[in-house]
Amino acid sequence: MSIAVMTDEAAVWLVNGTPARMVWDGVRYRVTDTPTPLTEDAWCPALTHAAARIIGWRFQGTTAGGQSMMFDIVEGDQGWRVLRVYD
Repeated sequence: MSIAVMTDEAAVWLVNGTPARMVWDGVRYRVTDTPTPLTEDAWCPALTHAAARIIGWRFQGTTAGGQSMMFDIVEGDQGWRVLRVYD
């Protein structure tokens, strides 16, 4: 397995708040598993424990030709970015 680390932009379509498809590097991917939320702790002085907030997703994307890869994506101020790709 190889892991590529990058910060490429992607177009992501959500269904009920989770990724359903993505276009990245000119290729369309369908989400073919259950996306896993990527979280970080969100602290508030009123809380006794940190609350986890979703900052992105990990999912398997599959092309029309059947090639599958795992993606880590995060949403920022300027849209979605692909952080890591596992093939």
